[in-house]
Amino acid sequence: MTFINKLRSRWQNADTLLCVGLDPDPAKFPDAFIDDEDALFNFCRDIVDATAEFACAFKPQIAYFAAHNGGEAQLQRLIAHINGAHPNIPVVLDSKRGDIGSTAEQYAVEAFDRFGADAVTLNPYMGFDSAAPFLQRGDRGCVFLCHTSNPGARDFQELLVDGAPLYQHVARTIANEWNSDGNCALVVGATFPEELKIIRGIVGNMPLLIPGVGAQGGDVEAVVSNGKTSDGTGLMINSSRGILYASSSAGYADAAADAARELRDAINRWR
Repeated sequence: MTFINKLRSRWQNADTLLCVGLDPDPAKFPDAFIDDEDALFNFCRDIVDATAEFACAFKPQIAYFAAHNGGEAQLQRLIAHINGAHPNIPVVLDSKRGDIGSTAEQYAVEAFDRFGADAVTLNPYMGFDSAAPFLQRGDRGCVFLCHTSNPGARDFQELLVDGAPLYQHVARTIANEWNSDGNCALVVGATFPEELKIIRGIVGNMPLLIPGVGAQGGDVEAVVSNGKTSDGTGLMINSSRGILYASSSAGYADAAADAARELRDAINRWR
């Protein structure tokens, strides 16, 4: 199935809008992983298996793997595990790529062929030719930064261009000009709910990836109320630290499952 079909199936059949972020930090792992050379894979595998029933998507962040020797090989193994054990759950590789066309072609190979991800996060700043190699993979998802969750988002994303904030131009251009294969989505931070409402109005039913719930202070009710589509879907609401590190004891996987279930249920109460 395509990325979009997988995602829609999870929204409807699994009744969840929760995206589980995989940002593994060995300093926060339980003691059992201290001498484990495959700790990144083993820890994340356990989290994936424990939370799969509550997830509409998994989002591994490439930097948390690439920072460690052998980490990218463990990321490959992790995505292969998800694709094998949980084939109905899409994987969004969070790498925020964006470069000239020939380099972008290699990044597309990296995300989709080397790592086997269903979708990848992208920076649209360099324009259409930098996005084209990804967009051409019509079965894969292209998740573009639009209005991010960090405080510095306002530095550039809200600059006025022809009377409207830049992020609105990004949303409109991607929705109206880049999404011919229906494989685009946008990153919109939970910490800016009013902007989220505006973006939903611009892009219609396009999927939105929402970071910033939990540790960054985003409010679940505001996100769902402002971001959901008319059928109560349309969102991948991401939580990373709140699920990954719900416990540092031997019961870390069960604690992660409990945290994922609680957030899934909290999201569903507002749908």
